[in-house]
This record gives sequence, structure tokens and C-alpha cells, in this order.
Amino acid sequence: MSNDIKLIVGLANPGPEYSKTRHNAGAWLVEELARMHGITLKAESKFFGLTGRIQQGSADLRLLIPTTFMNLSGKAIGAMANFYGLAPEQILVVHDELDLPPGVARLKKGGGHGGHNGLKDTISKLGNNKEFYRLRIGIGHPGDRNRVSGYVLGKAPAAEQRAMDEAVDEASRCIDILLKDGITKAMNRLHTFKAEPA
Repeated sequence: MSNDIKLIVGLANPGPEYSKTRHNAGAWLVEELARMHGITLKAESKFFGLTGRIQQGSADLRLLIPTTFMNLSGKAIGAMANFYGLAPEQILVVHDELDLPPGVARLKKGGGHGGHNGLKDTISKLGNNKEFYRLRIGIGHPGDRNRVSGYVLGKAPAAEQRAMDEAVDEASRCIDILLKDGITKAMNRLHTFKAEPA
């Protein structure tokens, strides 16, 4: 059950040069959650990332932004899952999604990695268990798979960035709904939302 989610991870590449790139959309959401709850994410070397903790009602939730590079994201997630004895089903991984347009975010449970290196490493470090939750932040697609690498590591034009920021804002509110009322209510709200790039 989704109320058992104990860890929300925002996938990203480390360093200021990447912070505004599309590939870091997962980190934007975790940073937004930390802001909403008035907590500061702190570097924690044993978890290879920035961590924080939110307590809301009976929910006790850890936040994590790996400070490894994207293709080693699972190292941080695996370290935290092992330390706290978390099952994959108790983890929500937030990541950028090429197959969704900017301004859209979607929740789902399980699935493959779709070529996403952060998900690929996470699946392998969780013992090839794919049953963790995913929150996919749409970044759009460059239209040619040979351009994907430069695209995800690039910055979006202002209108697209605004739409992504709105989707991140809405998704962070839906996380609060998910913690209080479960995934179905959170999905019902999130999946009707679409910010149009203006």
C-alpha cells in the first residue's frame, strides 16, 4: 500500500552545472518537498547523497537526492534501503521522463527502465526488483534518439521550464495526498493535471 512509502528519491547529476538540466527533474521535486516542509537536505556520506526527513501524521518519510552521477543512482538508493531495511515497494523514485511532455507528471508502480540509466542502476542495486514506485516528470523528447543525451543534459527553454516547474509543484502537492489518502487519490488528481508551455 502506498502509505507504506518510506523513501522518496529524486534522481539527478551532481554539481551546479547540472542543477537546471532536464535530467535533474527528480531532484527538483525532492527539493520542493523539502521546501514545503521546511527542512534542509544535508550531505550524508554513507548514503552517497543529500538526505532529509519529513514527519507528517503517522508518516515518517526520508528524502534522498543521490550525489553520485545518474548512472550510479542505485548506489545511494541501495545504501539507504539496506540501512533502514526498506523493501523496493516502500521506495518512490522521481525521475525525468522523455515519453511525457513538459507540464505532465505521472505516478506508477513497477515497470522497466526505458533506457533511463538512473532507473537501470536502481533496479540492479535493488536485486533486480522493479516493484518500486515511480513519479515521472515529463521533459518531452528531442524527436531523435541520437539527440537524447545532449537533450537531457541541456536546459529547457523558458516556457517549457515553466510548465515543468508547474508539474513539479502539482506533483509535490500530490505526494502530500499520497501520504494522507493513498496512491489512488494522488493519481486521480495528478493524472488530470497538465501545464501548457505558454
